[in-house]
Parts: sequence; C-alpha cells; structure tokens
Amino acid sequence: MCDAGTLKEHDTALCGSHCFTCLPQNEFVLIRVIRVLFSALRFNVATQKIIEMFRIEKISSFDSPELQPYATMKRPLEHERQGIFVAEGVKVVRRLLESHFAVASVVLPEKWLETFRPLIEARPEQITVYLAEKKFLEGLVGFSMFQGVLAVGKIPLPISLDDILQKSPPPRLFVAVDALTNAENLGALVRNCVAFGVQALIVGETSSSPFLRRAVRNSMGTIFQLPVIEVGTARCAVRSSQRDDPTHHSLSQTLRDLRAHGLRCIAAHPHTDQRILSQADFSNDCCIVFGSEGDGISVSVLEACDEAVAIPMPPAVDSLNVGAAAAVFLYETSRQRGRA
Repeated sequence: MCDAGTLKEHDTALCGSHCFTCLPQNEFVLIRVIRVLFSALRFNVATQKIIEMFRIEKISSFDSPELQPYATMKRPLEHERQGIFVAEGVKVVRRLLESHFAVASVVLPEKWLETFRPLIEARPEQITVYLAEKKFLEGLVGFSMFQGVLAVGKIPLPISLDDILQKSPPPRLFVAVDALTNAENLGALVRNCVAFGVQALIVGETSSSPFLRRAVRNSMGTIFQLPVIEVGTARCAVRSSQRDDPTHHSLSQTLRDLRAHGLRCIAAHPHTDQRILSQADFSNDCCIVFGSEGDGISVSVLEACDEAVAIPMPPAVDSLNVGAAAAVFLYETSRQRGRA
C-alpha cells in the first residue's frame, strides 16, 4: 500500500494512478489475472521442454520393439548394422550422456534416476528412460555384479581422413589397428589412446569395431572422445555414402595416404631386428600401427609402413598384450614430445 494508504481516509491525490489502491477494482483484478497467466505460461513452457526431452517408463520385459537393442545385446553384429551400440555401467553411461554422441534411450534401476536426471535433462534430443528392477537387468547380462545402468547410443557418421588431418594440429599422432578382433583388447587400446593424446584411431578392415559393447565397456567410455576412421567395412561404406564421402577399402592403402601427407607410419612389431623402441623417432607426425597378439601385423600392412619397431624383451617372451604394448609405445611418444 502507498503512503497515502496509511491515512485514515485514502487520498488519491497523494499517490498516483499506479497505486493498486487507487485503481478501479476491475483493473486491479485484470492485472492479477495477467500476472497469474504469465507465471503459468512460463512454468508450462519449462515443463513442456523437460517432457519433450525426458520421458520415463517402467518396464518388466524387453518385448517392445524400442527395447530390442537391450534384448539383443549378445548379437553385436546386428547393432553394428543398425549403427547403434549399447553402453553399460555407471561411468560409461555417464560419459555417453556427457558426450556429443546421440542417445536413444537409457535403462536403469529407479535408485539411479536422480543421479542421471541432470545429464538427461541437459541432452538436446528426446530420451526415453526405462526403469527396471536390478534383478531383471542382472538376468539380462548374466552376472550379479552388474550395476544395472544401460544406454543405447548411435554410432556417428564416419569422418574422412582429410577431415582428421585438417583438424589435428601437429605434431600429429594417430593409431591404427590391424586384425585386432578381441573387443576387450581393442577397448583397452582405445583407453590408452585417449590417455596419451592420440588424435584419431584408424580401424582396419580385419579388426573388430570399437563400438562393440565389450569394447565400449573396456574403454570406460573414452571411445566417445576419440575420432574413429573405419576402413573397408560394409557399414562404413554405407554410412560414408550417406555423406557423399569416399572411403578407403584397406588399411594398407590408408597408411600409404598418410605417408603421402607426411606422416611416418611405424609398425609395433615384436619380431623385428630393425630398431628397438628407444631408437625410433616419434617426435614428428606419425601413425603407430598395432596388430593382433597371435599373428601380429599382416604382411601387406607391414609393407605399407615406413619401419617396424620392437619393445626389447627376453627371448622367452613372445609379445605383450596389445593394450600393454600400446601403453609402452604411447608413453615413449609422449616422453619424446615433452609431455611425459
């Protein structure tokens, strides 16, 4: 109330037309109605935005077509053909939601909902969150220590070699894999790549996809931070055609293209007497190539490299796990570049 309202009789002359006491009753009511409607409108807009981005549904089975990716977790090739992957575990799903990767849905026990709510609400796309009992989810994956947190993400469209070269400041550091079919080992290698600042991973035509569920899990979600070029796969060819991008048909050809752009291709090969790790030069643009633990790097890929380098080991040891070998090579690269 205005100062005039403190008088025994309200004097309009002492206040002004802006005083609620001095307004005609119908105008006063109108202003109150406008304020209420405006507040309600703002609340509805905010609420609608959350609803559009975040839908919750309780489930007790995976019979719905939208839930088939979770029901077919043990058939990873189907997911690869569909351009999707399953992320599992609290840390991996969190990193997926924090990334630029598109997310289709999330499955989790209700106790995790509030933990993930801010990340889900911050997503630009609409996400359905399915709530399920932990025991039901444990039965799905087959072991009891499972945290019960899953998500379906979409594999991004492939990027071209030219894009990677343009976006990677020198000294460039790429990693390529040849005939690496073990998903767990590939995931561990991805984790090392991100830890040591690798700018891109080139996956050869004889290697597994780094977006297989076990590879994503073993990478601890670091795959969402690493640009990937997959060469010579049908899925990559189809997705490249969607962007009108050329795709290479072999890892050996891709390595030759890298050499044409000034990158030195170095094969991490245990069976060589050419040079040991400490003698190799990783200070300039380079791509380090890793192979399978059983057969190493194929002859055609070795021939496409500039040199082969070995980690010195006693004769009784044939080789290291590829994840361990990658960590050794990449640490030496960081040391030579003054980053260790």
